[in-house]
Amino acid sequence: MDPIWTIGLMTGTVLDGNIDIAMVKTDGESIESFGPYTLAPYSAEVRALLEETLAQARRWNFGGPEPEIFGRAEQALTRAQSEAVRRFVEASGMQMSDIGAVGFHGQSVLHRAPQPGRIGDTRQLGDGALMHEMLGTRVVYDFRTADVRAGGQGAPLAAAYHQALLRRLGTHGDTAVLNLGGVANVTWWDGADRLIAFDTGPANAPINDFVKANGRGEMDRDGAIAARGTVDEARLRELLKHPYLAAPSPKSLDRFDFSASMADGLNLEAGAATLTAFTASAVGKALDLLPQRPRRLIVSGGGRHNPTLMKMLGERAGVTVVNADGVGWRGDAIEAECFAFLAARVLRGLPISFPTTTGAPKPMTGGRIAG
Repeated sequence: MDPIWTIGLMTGTVLDGNIDIAMVKTDGESIESFGPYTLAPYSAEVRALLEETLAQARRWNFGGPEPEIFGRAEQALTRAQSEAVRRFVEASGMQMSDIGAVGFHGQSVLHRAPQPGRIGDTRQLGDGALMHEMLGTRVVYDFRTADVRAGGQGAPLAAAYHQALLRRLGTHGDTAVLNLGGVANVTWWDGADRLIAFDTGPANAPINDFVKANGRGEMDRDGAIAARGTVDEARLRELLKHPYLAAPSPKSLDRFDFSASMADGLNLEAGAATLTAFTASAVGKALDLLPQRPRRLIVSGGGRHNPTLMKMLGERAGVTVVNADGVGWRGDAIEAECFAFLAARVLRGLPISFPTTTGAPKPMTGGRIAG
């Protein structure tokens, strides 16, 4: 397949109120060129609906019929994202007919990793058929379900794209990619056949939730609150005993598996500092699990905007930390670019998950195609 223009969509579990939209020209193996990128805000009504949906999803926890709100939220977010794509394409001076596919991740509302004797489960909201009807171009969606049904973790899915970015940079082995979203995940590639990826632990989600619960906004902007605090080292040592952190990969997390309750009883500054230190320290423990401990981490995702977290990564994970923008990547766009890239892979029938990334029994294709 010749390279095609694809669009990727991502809205993370931290619910920052934005739809990430990115365009790349790709054949699903390499990136020929990068198109535009933007953040398109949800309306306040859609954002509130999604926040309530996540809350009801936690109470549901895959038990019994799905909450009625899922259907309303799925329609609302699909329509909002479809309209955002249309505006994005028009603003780029292109037409929908120029777009070979849209990679529509949807909104993750609940993710349960597999356990011995029990396959996992995952739920993303997103109506690919409706988006195709609204946009008139092929839509690739539901990227995770096939992997989970086969016994895989369903996450992380960014490894194949991270590998393509590392190949484009001409680096591997002593350099790994770390994404700091609601959850943190790492990708390591040996330059040949070994590609390893897994969730390291929490990233922004517990910090955001803690700050919000204390009435201090949506996040610890610029890490300013944590920078004023003192890490509770005794609390941190206990938190780092969590069995997930020492467990071998493949492994994955739900956004709420590590919560703001880790800072219960601490004041605002100490709580933010301790949660931030825990994220950084958990990354360090993850790097110890890799076949070769990287000396450098290229960091993408919203967490790289937090200088306190970036500083703690260097100190507590024992690694050189590089902002993805510093190597010519678009650090805010990578997750959306990933689903543009994966859409092309799905169209070609190429695998999007692997035994060493999600624990799938074999390299697996995935995703559904509308159109």
